[in-house]
Amino acid sequence: MKLMRGYIAWIDGMNRLIGRITMFGLFILMGILLWSSISKTFFLPSLWTLEMAQFVMVAYYILGGPYSIQLGSNVRMDLIYAELSDRRKAWLDAFTVFFLIFYLGVMIYGGLASLAYSLGNFMGSPLAFFGKLIGAFFTGGPAAAGEVMGYIETSRSSWGPVMWPIKLITCLGLFLMLLQVLSEFFKDLLRLRGEEI
Repeated sequence: MKLMRGYIAWIDGMNRLIGRITMFGLFILMGILLWSSISKTFFLPSLWTLEMAQFVMVAYYILGGPYSIQLGSNVRMDLIYAELSDRRKAWLDAFTVFFLIFYLGVMIYGGLASLAYSLGNFMGSPLAFFGKLIGAFFTGGPAAAGEVMGYIETSRSSWGPVMWPIKLITCLGLFLMLLQVLSEFFKDLLRLRGEEI
C-alpha cells in the first residue's frame, strides 16, 4: 500500500504541475488568434497562424487531459453513475479501467507509429525503429541517429512545418493519461479497502 500511495502522490503531483503549466497554452492560443485577426485586417494573413493554432490546441487538450482525469472533470456518460454510492462508483471505475487501459495502449501504439512515420520509418514496427534510433544516438551521437531517420514529414501547407513535434507531444500526453488512469485505479482500490486517500 505504501508503494501504491507513493505512485499516486508522484503521478498526481507531476500531472498537476504539467496541467497547470499547460493552462498557459490558452494564452498562447489567444495570442496566435489575435495576431491572425490583426494581420488579416491590416495586412496580409499570416500563413503560420492556422496550423500553429491547431498545434497549440492539440498540445493544450492532450497535455491537460491527465489533469482533468485527476480532477474528475473528464466527460463521462452518467446514466447510472451519478446515482451510485461512492463504494459502487469505485467498483465500477475499477472494472472499467481495463477497457480504458487497452484503449490508451492502442492509441499510444498508433501515436508512436505516426511519430515513426514522421521521422522516416515508412515500414516496420515503430518500437523497433525507436529502439534502433535510441541505440544509434547513444552509440554514435546525433549524427548516427540522423542516419537512422529518413525523410522528415512536413505539413502539406505552404508554410510546411515539421510534424514530429506535435506527434511527440500527443504520444507524451497519451502516456501521461495512462499513468493517471493507473493512479485513479489505485485510488479506487484504496477506497474499496475503506482507506482514506
